[in-house]
Parts: sequence; C-alpha cells; structure tokens
Amino acid sequence: MNNWSGKFALIVITMWVGALWTTGATAYVLFKTLPDSQLAGQLAGNLFNYVSYLGLFSAIYLLIHRLFFYGSSALKQSYFWAVFFMLLLVLAGHFGIQPILAQLKIDAMPGDVMQSVFSDRFKTWHGVASIAYVVQCLLGFVLVLRAR
Repeated sequence: MNNWSGKFALIVITMWVGALWTTGATAYVLFKTLPDSQLAGQLAGNLFNYVSYLGLFSAIYLLIHRLFFYGSSALKQSYFWAVFFMLLLVLAGHFGIQPILAQLKIDAMPGDVMQSVFSDRFKTWHGVASIAYVVQCLLGFVLVLRAR
C-alpha cells in the first residue's frame, strides 16, 4: 500500500468512519442540549445527509480501489464486504428511510411529527434508521482493522 491511491484509501477510511462516529455522537449531544427538539432534528438530519454523501463517495472509491489492486480475490476479503454492506446501508438510509421520515414530517405539518398521528410510524422508521446507522458504524471498525 505504498502507492498514492493506497494512502488516499486510508485517508478516505479515516474520514468516513470518523465522520460516522462523530456525527452519531454529535446528534446525541444536540438532542440532549438544545431545548428545541425540532431544531436538533433538523441539524442532525443535515449532518447525516452530509455523511451519507461522504459514504457514497468513500464506498465507491474503496470498492473500485480494492477490486483494481486485488482483482477477484477482493471478493474473499472481509474488508471488501464491510465496505459493500456499508454502501448498502448508506443507500437504504439515504434513498429509502430518510425520504419516508421526511414525508412523515411533511404530513404532520404544521405541527411536530412527534405530536401527530404519524408519531408511531416516525418512531418505527427512526428506529430502523438508528439500527442501520449503528451497524454501519460497527462495520466501520472492521474496515479500519482490515485496511492494510
């Protein structure tokens, strides 16, 4: 991994996994410190959105990089599958779950979704999103440990 693309892959892993864990911790702090939970949710949502785009870029780069340097033997590596499943979780979260949550918020307007008839559905989908995010963060550990 002495080439520039290998070093860039390490930087990408560091940025992606670091952003995942930092954003998760930041979202927790936002909800614990801000008196307005709607504002906290909006800020956390923006952070998760940025991390999703970072994840999309990172996963695509890392998968292509790994396949280029290892060929089909990359398919036998836990590193490859950790990145692949992280990518699937990013895609499911960003293009599947987040639009559902956003639509539930719109449907609850002008009030807070948590005070609406959509509260139970929102909680369920938010729980699914949270579990997917935690799994992604845990797969990030695998990625860091298998990077070399």
